[in-house]
Amino acid sequence: MNKNLVFLCGARDFHAMDWYRSAQEVIPRNKLSILTDLIEGEGFKNIVDENDRIDRMLIIDRLLFKKQSSLANIWRNILKFIILPIQIFFLKRHNKKNPNSIYYAHGMYYIWLGYFANVNFIGTPQGSEILIRPFNSKLYKYLAKKSMQAAKFISVDSEKMKSKCEEISSVKPHIIQNGIDLSLILEQNKLKDKSMNRTKVVSIRGLTKLYRIKEILVNREILTPISFIYPFYDDLYKNEVVPLMSNFDENIGRLDKVLMYELLRNSIMVVSIPSSDSSPRSVYEAIFCGCVVCITYHPYYDVLPQCMKDRIIVVDLNNKSWFKNAFQKAKKISEKEFYPDKESLDLFDQRRSFKRILNLLN
Repeated sequence: MNKNLVFLCGARDFHAMDWYRSAQEVIPRNKLSILTDLIEGEGFKNIVDENDRIDRMLIIDRLLFKKQSSLANIWRNILKFIILPIQIFFLKRHNKKNPNSIYYAHGMYYIWLGYFANVNFIGTPQGSEILIRPFNSKLYKYLAKKSMQAAKFISVDSEKMKSKCEEISSVKPHIIQNGIDLSLILEQNKLKDKSMNRTKVVSIRGLTKLYRIKEILVNREILTPISFIYPFYDDLYKNEVVPLMSNFDENIGRLDKVLMYELLRNSIMVVSIPSSDSSPRSVYEAIFCGCVVCITYHPYYDVLPQCMKDRIIVVDLNNKSWFKNAFQKAKKISEKEFYPDKESLDLFDQRRSFKRILNLLN
């Protein structure tokens, strides 16, 4: 690759940083860097290290709330919109100093930045940025349309996202799975003691209304302890959910990858029942860790390899016994080891996914 690749993103975004880690394995370090406005803030852990090449726009960490909340989320979005011209200036200046660069914008805000700064960029919007927000705001939809049309190309992770992108902007994006850290998962799986029984049930999505965590707690007819891990939360929703937890539940919060995979390797069932979903990496991570995953139907299920479908239980939340029935099925399914096939390994290895991005860039 002749150009420098600059990740234009929030450096606390673990999805973007996973892509960046994959890029580090195939791109020379002197041709790879991050340009960011966020590193920590709102209680998020710093996930960059001293060896990462970080260039800064106006860093807004200290202007944010101390912890996550719905109000903090609103304030962050208002702040980022207010200072958009400042960040455009920083991006233009960076591009002037680094003229042989192409920017990889992760998230709609950064796609807007690439558009307004008139730099060479590609973009990967996230689920709700395409599936929900453009249909709640005419301004958001207009900016999404114009900015995606300005990109060299757009990548998304599902047919559902592709269809909505075309509806919004007439842009035909490339479908490339975000991928997961298969090398680490398969390496960790080898460490599992085969004689250990899987005993845990895990909720693995964000602690917000979208992910219907309250429905999990309200509808479990059997007192099965649940471990709640979540990368982010809404404080008001969390205050509604936590009192519904039993003394046997574990309210864990955010885990690093190694600890999360360790928990999943000892789990019977993972529950993921959001009202809207695109192509959830956490579901795929759970499957490759050998879990059975209980989901509500979303179109991503249809295109999964059969070996992965065999580890999924699709539930109807209108059935009041959905949790109990899924748990009983999961116990039977989990008696068999999960063996990924060639198709699943090819589709969901994040390193191979990034190489597809690189091929398009080249």
